[in-house]
Amino acid sequence: MISLNFFKSLAIAAALLTALAACSKVPGVDVKQGAALQRQGALMIDVREPSEYAQGHAPGTQLIPLGQLQQRLSELVAHKDKPVVLICRSGNRSSQAQEILARAGFTQAINVEGGMNAWAKAGLPVLAGLATR
Repeated sequence: MISLNFFKSLAIAAALLTALAACSKVPGVDVKQGAALQRQGALMIDVREPSEYAQGHAPGTQLIPLGQLQQRLSELVAHKDKPVVLICRSGNRSSQAQEILARAGFTQAINVEGGMNAWAKAGLPVLAGLATR
């Protein structure tokens, strides 16, 4: 027979894990907040593939595909303690990029929730064409 203390311990452990997961969640912003941060000087990185970027991207973004981000962190060192806004198509890849930057010590990595889908839907400017970098 399993004791009541075991179930209490299990419940406490579950509550602690839930709280820890909530605390480790890095911040996200909606597209209008992302655009405002960019206007205030934040670096905005689009982590999609070049073909996706060419179809439409937010003005002023730097293209660094998610698969290249880890290898290109040295390009971003000057922004380690500054806001770095991350965007993709839907917010999924940019969330992964946010985690990569956070693990690398970037203190203000911010995910744009909803990505370019939400950006375009909100009527924010979208440019087409290849990346210049």
